Amino acid sequence: MAERSFAREVQQLLVPPGTVFHGEGILAVTKALLEAGVGYVTGYQGAPISHLMDVLADAQPILQELGVYFEPAASEAAAAAALSASVNYPVRGAATWKSTVGTNVAADALANLASGGVTGGALVIVGEDYGEGSSIMQERTHAFAMKSQIWLLDPRPHLPSIVQAVHDGFALSEATRTPVMLELRIRSCHLHGRFVTRENRRPAFSLKDALEHPRRDTSRIVLPPAAFLHEREKVEQRWPAALKYITEHALNEFVDGEVDHVGVVMLGGMTNNVLRALELLGMADPFGASRVPLYILNVAYPLVDDEVVRFCRGRRAVLVVEEGQPDYHEQHLNTILRRHGLDTVVYGKDMLPMGGDYTVDVLREGLRAFLQAQHPAAFARPVAVALPVSTTARGPGAAAVADAPARVAALLPPRPPGLCVGCPERPIFSSFKLVERELGTHHVSADIGCHLFSTMPPFHLGATTMGYGLGASSASAFNAGGQLGARKRAVAFMGDGGFWHNGLTSGIANAVFNRHDNVFVIVDNHYSAATGGQDVPSSRAANPQRSTMHPIESAVRGVGVEWVRTITRTYDVAAMRAALREALSTPYKGPKVVIAQSECMLNRQRREKPLRAQAIRAGERVLHERFGVDAAVCSGDHACMRVSGCPSLTLAPSGDALKPDPVAHVDEHCVACGHCGEIADAAVLCPSFYKAHKVHHPGAAERWRARWRHRLLRWLQARQRQARAARALYPLEGT
Repeated sequence: MAERSFAREVQQLLVPPGTVFHGEGILAVTKALLEAGVGYVTGYQGAPISHLMDVLADAQPILQELGVYFEPAASEAAAAAALSASVNYPVRGAATWKSTVGTNVAADALANLASGGVTGGALVIVGEDYGEGSSIMQERTHAFAMKSQIWLLDPRPHLPSIVQAVHDGFALSEATRTPVMLELRIRSCHLHGRFVTRENRRPAFSLKDALEHPRRDTSRIVLPPAAFLHEREKVEQRWPAALKYITEHALNEFVDGEVDHVGVVMLGGMTNNVLRALELLGMADPFGASRVPLYILNVAYPLVDDEVVRFCRGRRAVLVVEEGQPDYHEQHLNTILRRHGLDTVVYGKDMLPMGGDYTVDVLREGLRAFLQAQHPAAFARPVAVALPVSTTARGPGAAAVADAPARVAALLPPRPPGLCVGCPERPIFSSFKLVERELGTHHVSADIGCHLFSTMPPFHLGATTMGYGLGASSASAFNAGGQLGARKRAVAFMGDGGFWHNGLTSGIANAVFNRHDNVFVIVDNHYSAATGGQDVPSSRAANPQRSTMHPIESAVRGVGVEWVRTITRTYDVAAMRAALREALSTPYKGPKVVIAQSECMLNRQRREKPLRAQAIRAGERVLHERFGVDAAVCSGDHACMRVSGCPSLTLAPSGDALKPDPVAHVDEHCVACGHCGEIADAAVLCPSFYKAHKVHHPGAAERWRARWRHRLLRWLQARQRQARAARALYPLEGT
């Protein structure tokens, strides 16, 4: 169950040619794929292209009608390998995944694809995820593109440009027999805009044609001596063909400007921010007309020497706008200019930060420094204005505004990321912390997924994370502990998404083969939850397009694991704690697998809330549970929070003058998972938690019981007031 349905939006894919298409970036990419006559599409979900996979899944009837095959791959490696269909056949194929982490997984297949080359267009749509908001290591796709000589497109964040880049990507791939990468930053994936549509095309050569007329060319297979011939082909044929196509079809853009002795060279994805920064400096208008000449690299790799020379000739200096490090483009531009005898000075990382997001503010400061050095007249003011240039350009309050984020940050408490309200993974880590009270701390290897939040407060579990599904492998070296006489076992966590992506073979099967004595906890929340709730082989939901309901326990036993414990409800802290304690203390030698099962609460709420609301509207009886804390009983030591960390468990005034410290409080976001009460009971903390039932449309018997309860409570409260009045030293008037 994906986090968002595009069932309504995908109907726009059927609009006739010439229609003005309004929509989101990923929807525009899907439309462009159909217009380009793609024959098959595959990929693996991951931000910022998760929704592209969801759109393709919801558009499957439309794809089938056009003869397009779609398959969500088991991993990025599987998706890249599927592009081999375009090696021998003139069928266009596309694959998509998340940034460098996906490219790393796909590296082997991609390198082989780039070596042997393709016949049909092969397009890889990469969700570039660089910057401070990224969820991965700070690397860029550019390095891999250069390594394997795969052309890299980086279109402007503008729907017509993105759509055109899809068409250009396939054409460039076919013209050069080389796969092409199209990188889309998160803003490009989710921006909204419009473009004029073209006609959807059935594949000119389909997978059916390929199956019925198979062909092979051994010169495309990466084996000696063909592998070296591929290298020569790259240098002597594919590279020149790429430069020719890029130039003839004007894939890169030149923007003229009146300040013609300087210029800015930028990646296409940086265009909007650069233009906005120039506008704030008075060097561009709101519609993108720049006073400074611009060279927009919609093709990030390869650079075209003739275009670089054409843009830089006669200019005193240029500024290269390129996020991240190393400074590939800055170095390459210097090389091109010196080889052609041009003395244009190239600025880049000396004016702009080496790493981090190139926001509008960052670019404005870099452009200001560049223009002040090379074109100070840009900031000149009439002599009558007796203010320094910097003050005039920035405004008198600019320094205070620039310092504002730092001052505000100092006032706010830290807010580390954590698990969602009611997350079924929280009780797993709470249980593990309780076990560590008894058995001591253990080395824990973490994995990619929601469960990685266990490394944050209040759990502080997990020392490393090496990659998706590699949690078990990360603990491999610690298997030596048994040989060295260590008393403790290493523990590794992974999710069900990571398990099916990589963990079954590289983690569990490897542990069986090497007779590991470690403990492996597989968090089974029924979906690939961290990437948006897509189905995996062990999902419980019936999927008409995929085969699901394959238990993880059967898989691990199938590769030889003998010690397996499955907990079907992670909120049962006592059972969870008992299984973990047993795994860490059993005399059994060999890999021990604990499978912790409960449905992702976000997906559960997405499914149940509409049904509950519908039932209430229909007048049906609906029971709604809530948990709370009795402020009179709560001691205020907040131990429940230290072993829970639920966002709905917060602080509130005690309401008692003799208890000045705040007490625990359950806010309105509670989803009644019961973890706070379970952990409080299991940890023997306090009895202050209670459960309340709210019944919509109760029956006659329930209403009768409720009336008698209210009467009984009023009678007891009256007796309590009378007893207090009798004990009072100075009775209040009227009591």
